[in-house]
Amino acid sequence: MAAIAIIGEAVRVAGYGLAGALVLPAENAGEVRTAWQGLGPDVAVVILTPAAAASLGDPGGGPLRVVMPA
Repeated sequence: MAAIAIIGEAVRVAGYGLAGALVLPAENAGEVRTAWQGLGPDVAVVILTPAAAASLGDPGGGPLRVVMPA
């Protein structure tokens, strides 16, 4: 089964774990990139906070990316 991952500031992503998402708190650009690079092959969708999306930029391929509203 495909997984959903959430990357971004801990205060904005913590609750998504209750819905079964893989929560990857990342407080700065380095942590965002590390979380992205560590995604497993089962992750099909990644939800990013606006700050995480700005830090990540365009990583090229990979799972579908969705940005939370600000």
